Amino acid sequence: MNSALPPFKVFSGTKSQYMAEEICKDLGVELGKMNIQHFADGEFEVSFEESVRGCEVYLVQSTFPNSDNLMELLLMIDAAKRASAATIIAVIPYFGWARQDRKDKPRVSIAAKLVSDLLTAAGVNRVITMDLHADQIQGFFNVPVDHLYASSVFIPYIQSLKLDNMVIATPDVGGAKRANSYAKYLDVPLVLCHKQRAKANVVANMTVIGDVEGKNVILVDDMVDTAGTITKAADLMLEKGAKSVRALATHAIMSDPASENVDNCGLAEMIFTNSIPYSGPSKKVTVISVARLFADTIRRVHCHESISSQYLFK
Repeated sequence: MNSALPPFKVFSGTKSQYMAEEICKDLGVELGKMNIQHFADGEFEVSFEESVRGCEVYLVQSTFPNSDNLMELLLMIDAAKRASAATIIAVIPYFGWARQDRKDKPRVSIAAKLVSDLLTAAGVNRVITMDLHADQIQGFFNVPVDHLYASSVFIPYIQSLKLDNMVIATPDVGGAKRANSYAKYLDVPLVLCHKQRAKANVVANMTVIGDVEGKNVILVDDMVDTAGTITKAADLMLEKGAKSVRALATHAIMSDPASENVDNCGLAEMIFTNSIPYSGPSKKVTVISVARLFADTIRRVHCHESISSQYLFK
């Protein structure tokens, strides 16, 4: 690192320490010391156990449920600001609340915008995140956002499988743009699934648009919650004559009964990144680390270098 640049330090929230430790190992630095004290009523207090005055501070914390993870990150930002950190960068591998990104019916909140406002109000100077549910969420922030893509680790993994007659598929029309990028890069056909929801997390019916007979299908999505959609899509494609079906998704939310759904469906493999820690029982799940991707981004941001060369496609 350039000695003319300000020193930088990496700290971690409680639930993302596994990620921060991997990032620090790749950067060749020690994870910063901080203390989170919990009180009897459920409140907690964040304190840095070393000076951050004049430092570039990277705070690693995904904001998956429960909301304590988000609150912890906000308190970390505020504590760093009040301790005279020069720059505060929130490293958020999984940006929670992102599915509420617009008013899709009357009298609802836009939670993604609210969370971005909270982070800005707390004092964040930059955000590094990965595979937002909708790209336009970057525009909710009034600070720079470095938006990474899990395709940087997924594409090499797909290529290592050496599958013939491969097609890329999306479990819903909303993910068509993402899936099309994979299909174009790999030079394979694209298949769409059209779904109709009965209510949140419940799919009423689904239709496959495209030919999957005799094909090795790769389903692409940004997150898996209860796994209802992606497992229904996999079973439907097998019914339509697919040779095999694998699925990859950046964020493993995996709310119950997701692991059971994955095990009981026809998926050959379910591939995630470690943006959210997965400790479920499913033997079909493969987890690929993105710590090196984030470490490289931190290195580039610190040295004022472009990060666009990390993108296999945009």
